[in-house]
Amino acid sequence: METKIKTIHCRHFINGQFTDSQNLKTFQNINPATEQLIGTVAQAGEEEVNYAVAAARRALDGPWKDFTLQDRSRILRRIGDLILERVEELAYLESLDTGKPLSLAKKIDIPRAAYNFHFYADYMISIGNEAYQQDKKAFHYSYRHPVGVVGLIKPWNLPLLLLTWKLAPALATGNTTVIKPSEWTPLTATVLMEICQEAGLPNGVVNLVHGYGADSAGEAISKHPDVDAISFIGEVKTGKAIMKSGAESLKKLSFELGGKNPNIIFADADVDEVIETTIKSSFISQGEVCLCGSRIYVERPIYEEFVRKFAERTKELKVGNPLHEDTDIGALISKEHYESVINYLAIAKNDGGEIVTGGGRPEDLDSGYYIEPTIITGLERTSRCIREEIFGPIVTITPFDMEEEVIMQANDTHYGLSATIWANDIKRAHRVAQSIRAGIIWVNTWFLRDLRTPFGGTNQSGIGRAGGMHSLDFYTELSNITIKL
Repeated sequence: METKIKTIHCRHFINGQFTDSQNLKTFQNINPATEQLIGTVAQAGEEEVNYAVAAARRALDGPWKDFTLQDRSRILRRIGDLILERVEELAYLESLDTGKPLSLAKKIDIPRAAYNFHFYADYMISIGNEAYQQDKKAFHYSYRHPVGVVGLIKPWNLPLLLLTWKLAPALATGNTTVIKPSEWTPLTATVLMEICQEAGLPNGVVNLVHGYGADSAGEAISKHPDVDAISFIGEVKTGKAIMKSGAESLKKLSFELGGKNPNIIFADADVDEVIETTIKSSFISQGEVCLCGSRIYVERPIYEEFVRKFAERTKELKVGNPLHEDTDIGALISKEHYESVINYLAIAKNDGGEIVTGGGRPEDLDSGYYIEPTIITGLERTSRCIREEIFGPIVTITPFDMEEEVIMQANDTHYGLSATIWANDIKRAHRVAQSIRAGIIWVNTWFLRDLRTPFGGTNQSGIGRAGGMHSLDFYTELSNITIKL
């Protein structure tokens, strides 16, 4: 597959047409696994954003508003079907853009992107709204309107999966959208526009502008007075900037931000089972997943056994070309991010940490942004490696003695996205789970999702919840209608 696509030019998609920027500005798209040019990307500014928002506003008030719920459901299902028809192409492009293993993109990213549309195609036609009879005086019922034009500003780590996680419910509820994917991962978002058009969406319902965030396309979307809501997934710093930009027009906001998630392992857990799942929760997609359990806490009676077995299993992971089927760990997203992650290894050493395995660049890889999966022990909880989101294939392991102690350490963070608890004592599992301040808590599993359930973070890990009725609430405005009897 490596020779099928040489260079690709990604264009904006506005009002049903692919187009370049008015000033013809572009930027380069680099393959993080090879450091070579994939192609060029049209660079949007305020002019392109204004054009896209205007197209979305016209579509909102045009034919799209007359589509029935069943019409929208049919189109969403068709989009999901078309994604599955192009799974090989989309997985390849996702791997080129992100550096993640092709096998992972084919197994998880692209099928889940399709399922996001299939889920909401079914879910939206199976639910109703509230209705109340007030004695013999009145009848009250609720009515939902689309919130309007929604800006979707999406990240680089799971580009198609996370874009569709937001786009599907936005379309299901009758909104129109202006999308800005990460400047590092433009490929699959561009192809998704072709799919949406083929599925029958009217012009202007989905619009895509490529570009940067601050002082560019992202900021122009977040401050635009005709954008009614912003759904953002990404860094805390960027979320704060979007909140400031959107404050003038009081936009609805949904943020899914970072995480520094605890993985708590009690002594009664099955160590071998825990290790197999913890390999995934530590290093999947190079650790560039906000739900990764990068702070591992192990009860002292099994601490040494766990560290030994976990290190042995980690050493078996193959780092290399993402397009090879046997690759477990691909390349980090960019040179900038690679240097940031490498810097944390120096911080760990300066803080007295011991690198059990990994700790550098694989010797046999001359190009690309590769880092070995790394385990660090011996750090105090004040270390930046314990407190800050590294977003790479690096985990810390810390022993604990008491339940209260590990709860305190797990909650000692300004994040609050997820947590994982391993315990066969079900009473303890419930007790600890209800003591952790996080939006998503897994017990004896990880990354197991039902799309009806609430997804989101507390503290600086986000604002609001997505999934099921929670997405419905964000993407609609609710009116109460009272009929006097």
